[in-house]
Amino acid sequence: MKLDRLIAKHRFLGRAEAHRQITAGHVRVDGRVIVDNQHEVDRFMQVEMAGELVQQAQRALYLMLHKPAGVVSATRDAEHRTVIDLIDDPDKATLHIAGRLDRASTGLLLLTNDGRWSKRLMDASAKVAKTYLVEVDDDIPLDAIERFAAGMEFQPEGITTLPAQLTLLGPRQARVVLHEGRHHQIKRMFGRLGCLVTSLHRESIGGLSLPSDLAPGMWHPLSAEEKASL
Repeated sequence: MKLDRLIAKHRFLGRAEAHRQITAGHVRVDGRVIVDNQHEVDRFMQVEMAGELVQQAQRALYLMLHKPAGVVSATRDAEHRTVIDLIDDPDKATLHIAGRLDRASTGLLLLTNDGRWSKRLMDASAKVAKTYLVEVDDDIPLDAIERFAAGMEFQPEGITTLPAQLTLLGPRQARVVLHEGRHHQIKRMFGRLGCLVTSLHRESIGGLSLPSDLAPGMWHPLSAEEKASL
C-alpha cells in the first residue's frame, strides 16, 4: 500500500491532507521520517504521524519445518494432521505454506505470513533451486538425465517443464534439482520414465539446506543468515 493512502484513511483525513502531513516530515515509518507520498508500506511496518500511532507493526514469521510423512501441507484438513498442527506459536493461524510437499513426501518446508516474500520465493521466474532426494521402484533409464534436462510436456495443462538437473546416485536413487514446482512434477516426470516414486525428500531451497539436527516434525524460525540464503 502507498503511504499516502494509509495516512488518508487514518481518521478520514483525505489524500490532500495526507500529502501535507507526509511532505511536512510529520510521518515516520519504522522510526524513520518519510517524505515520499508513494513510499510502499506493508502490515509489518509501524507508521506514526506527529507522534500518533497510525499502524502497529504486525509480527512477521518465517519458519523452517522438517515435514514428516503422513502430514498434510495445508492450514486445515478435516481428516489428516497438518503442518500447522506441528507449530507451537501464538500466531500460527496467520501462516501459509511456501512450496507444498504432498502427504507422503518429507523434508524442508517453509511457512510464513508474508505473502509478498513467499510469492517472490516460489515464482518460477525467480528460478530458486529446489533439491530433492528421490527413490523409485525400478531401475532409472540411462537417458533419464537428458530427458529431465530437455523438459517434459505435461497434459492437460499444455506446459513444458523447465530444464531439471538429475544426478544418479544408484540404480533406483537420484538427486533432482528443479527451478519450478508443478503439481506432482517429480512423480510425473519419473512416471514418464516408467518409474514409480517410492520416496521423495526435499533437501534444500536456494542456499538453505535442511539441518541434520532438525528432526522430523520439528521447526525453528529462520535466522537472518538462513533467510538471506534463500
